Amino acid sequence: MNVYETILKRRTVRIFQKKELSKETLKNLVNAGRLAPSARNLQPLEFLVIKNKKICDKVFENITFGGETEKLQTKENQPVSYILVLVNKKIRDKDFEHDSGLASGNIVLSAWEKEIGGCIMGAINRKNLSKILSIPSDYFIDLVIALGYPAEKPEKEESRKEKYWRDKEGNLHVPKKEIEKVLHWNEFQKK
Repeated sequence: MNVYETILKRRTVRIFQKKELSKETLKNLVNAGRLAPSARNLQPLEFLVIKNKKICDKVFENITFGGETEKLQTKENQPVSYILVLVNKKIRDKDFEHDSGLASGNIVLSAWEKEIGGCIMGAINRKNLSKILSIPSDYFIDLVIALGYPAEKPEKEESRKEKYWRDKEGNLHVPKKEIEKVLHWNEFQKK
């Protein structure tokens, strides 16, 4: 599968199998994030990998998946690993969001290529997680990426709706705006 095919097929996964991810796989995912572009090449990001079950449970208690997923989330189908995207505030204390987004995108695309699902989250209890994980005050938890082998197959559909939904069988449907609605050529055209 080439990069474009991976992008077309990748969906956010929120329900996971209880199948461990290897340390090597997780290291490779962090490497993909590490190699993302960084503004002025300041490289303010560091990554904290959580693989231990007890610590994963604590992370799970301090994040919010939101929407239709909250109703289906159980101890049996929660993520088996997390990668926290940390910002070293001594290097950059603002305008780091693009770096985090690019790194996280690389991580979830690299994961999907290995048939690993991921969910990038910003709904985080940062204060609790920083304390639980002993993260120094000069670091900021920007994003948390939940990871694991998918126990669901979210379906992409072209739609004018923007809210995702689950059908009676529990399958997640993810509406995406049609390309004609978001693509402009040479100047902005009101749609």
